Amino acid sequence: MQIKNIEGLRVSQVRDLVGQGGKFVVFPYTISFVVMTLKRSSDIYFIRPDESTFKYSYGYALLNLVIGWWGIPWGPIYTIGSAYHHVVGGKDLTDIVMSHLTQHDPEADTSSYNINGVESSNQRNNNTSDTPTYNIPV
Repeated sequence: MQIKNIEGLRVSQVRDLVGQGGKFVVFPYTISFVVMTLKRSSDIYFIRPDESTFKYSYGYALLNLVIGWWGIPWGPIYTIGSAYHHVVGGKDLTDIVMSHLTQHDPEADTSSYNINGVESSNQRNNNTSDTPTYNIPV
């Protein structure tokens, strides 16, 4: 899946916007053919704190309502579930996406980290061994 609406933003900027109320969402939709029903999701959209989800979801909501109902028996069931997510502003994936972005942030300082309130480091000690030593509190 592609993440849309974050072009030109660094991970730190995205993190700040999420802290102000931004979120990552997908819009599920249903496509039904009389004997077959497909449940799908849109790409991931970043919704800024001052933005409405309507401009991203209306196409998926319309698609869902027009061709989602026709499959028996799952068409109506999946269509109602998908419509619910459109009404509440999309299915929220913020925690999952932020975790992934943070893990793959090229600007992140991974020389130290915090475990249970204790600052630790993964820097090599100045010994002659090529094996790195990690200071992880137990």
